[in-house]
Parts: sequence; structure tokens; C-alpha cells
Amino acid sequence: MTLRIAPPRRRVLQGALAVLFTAAVDSAFAQSADRAAFPSRAVRFLVPFAPGGGNDFIARTLAQRLSEGLGQSVLVDNRAGAGGLYATELAARAQPDGYTLLLGFIGPLSISPTMQKVNYDPMQDFISLDFFASSYHLLVTHPSVPAKTVSELIAFARANPGKLNYASSGSGANLHLSGELFKMVTGTDLVHIAYKGAGPAAAAVLSGEAQVMFSSITAALPLTRAGRLNALAMTSPKRSPLAPEVPTLNEQGIVGVEVPSWYTLMAPAKTPREIAERLRAEVRRVVAIAEFRDVLLKQAIDVQTISQAEFTAFLKADTAKYATVVKRAKITAE
Repeated sequence: MTLRIAPPRRRVLQGALAVLFTAAVDSAFAQSADRAAFPSRAVRFLVPFAPGGGNDFIARTLAQRLSEGLGQSVLVDNRAGAGGLYATELAARAQPDGYTLLLGFIGPLSISPTMQKVNYDPMQDFISLDFFASSYHLLVTHPSVPAKTVSELIAFARANPGKLNYASSGSGANLHLSGELFKMVTGTDLVHIAYKGAGPAAAAVLSGEAQVMFSSITAALPLTRAGRLNALAMTSPKRSPLAPEVPTLNEQGIVGVEVPSWYTLMAPAKTPREIAERLRAEVRRVVAIAEFRDVLLKQAIDVQTISQAEFTAFLKADTAKYATVVKRAKITAE
């Protein structure tokens, strides 16, 4: 039997289809217009750190410059907690419209996924936006340690296994992994003591409770120059302009202990391409500003641009490196 639709019903259906088609076209044009006008309102910048520290300084310095170019405020939203996992999860679940950005960093992107289950995929849930900042560390010792060079420290540690304590800002922190990498590469037996933050860890080394530490350059330099700690080496590929007198580990024959704190600008993975490219263009403009680079360099932070493909390759290699360290050292999340 053939179903015949009466003319009035046919006209109703045709009218309904026309309305749906028009609505779809209007929606597509509206989305296209919204993307072309991006940004038409303030941009939220999730930062996994409390206000006031060096990490927050990176975010606020970048946000100010991005605001100037975008013509809209880039508002820093500090969401500290769970070692950066909280802010990173928020960003992964955010609308992919360009109005939520994340200051990604080594902890939740490279290290945490090797120690515990996380509610996001660093490789799949985000895109990088060409910004990359890194800050290396300074290997320091208490003055009671009879070593002025890394080779002397290694010799003393080998002659006194288990007698030297090294401090870190917490189990699984990159300063902890720096120490474990150093132990693996040099064949030394240093005892790890985890403190609740870099400040207490530094205080422990100053008091002699611990004798060795990988510290941020800006925190350690005033103490080494005052003679309260000894600076043995930089973990960077080249000497720091802030302390050109301190040789690198590489110069002293210790290769493979480059563990920087690094940061990148990210957005949710499905952010429209034209919006992502607009943000990348602004990042490249900002990084090209000498004053911007100099302000961060004074805090021992080196800034560069890095493509999505370059960052993906870097992240894969970085995560694999830490997975090996975590497994060999049997490190677990606190």
C-alpha cells in the first residue's frame, strides 16, 4: 500500500523543514561570526598555583601582554590544589571556545600521570598554544659537606653511602625526581627527605638536617652568595646569566639530569582552529617582545615559542623519562 500525504500535511512538513534548515544555517553563521569576533569578552586563565609565587608571576606577566593584543581582559583564575590536578581537570572539561586557557606545567602533565590515575589525557584533551617557558635548578649543599665540585660530592657520597640526605619539596615533585635522576646517573646513595614545600626543604638544608638539594635558582642564589650554601652546578644546558660563575652538570661530565620546571599555554582540545591560531599569533607576538623576555629572564625563566608538533614530541619524551624514574625509584603520589 502506498502512503499518500495530503497536500496540507505536505505543506506543513515542508514548512517545518524550511524552518529547521534556516535555523541550522543561522546557527552556523552565528558560530562563524562569533569565531571571527573572538574574543568578544574576557578570557579565563586557569593557573594551578596560589597567587604571589614565581609560577603565578609567569601567568600574570603573560596574561597582561595577551590582554593588550586581544583587546579583552585575560583574567587569572588561581586554582591551586592537588599538585595542579584540580585546575588541569577544570580546563579539560571547559567549553572549547577559546575563553578558557590553562597554564600547563610539568607536574600534572608529565609527572602525575606516571604515578596515579588522572581524570584527563595530557596528550588528547589539550592543545598547546606555542608558549613554552622553562626554569632550571641549582644543585646546592650545606657548607659541612666537604665538596666544592660535583665530582667531589660524588666521591664523598660513594665513600659514605646513605650518610647524605637530600631535601625536596615533596614526594613526586620535580625536585625529588632531580635527586633520583642524579642518584641513578652517578651511582650514589643519597637518602630522600620530602618536605611540605620548597621553603621547608631549603630550611632543612640551611640547618644541616639535610645536606643536598636541587633548588630554584632565584631562591638559592642569595643563600649561596651569602656563604650559607655552596653552589655546585646548574642543571641547565648552558650557564645561567644570573650566575655565570656556576658550571653546569654537563660541563662536569654529568649528563641526563636536566629536569627543568616548565610551563605551557593550553586550551581544550576541540577549540576551533581559527580561534587557536588567533591565540597562537598573540603568543608569538608577546614572546617576540624583548621586554617581556627580559622580565622573565630576571627570574631565571627562559621563554620561547614551540609548535604543537614540537610540544607533543617533547611531552611524550618527558613523560617516558619520568615514568622510568618513578618505576625505578618506586615513587608514589602523596
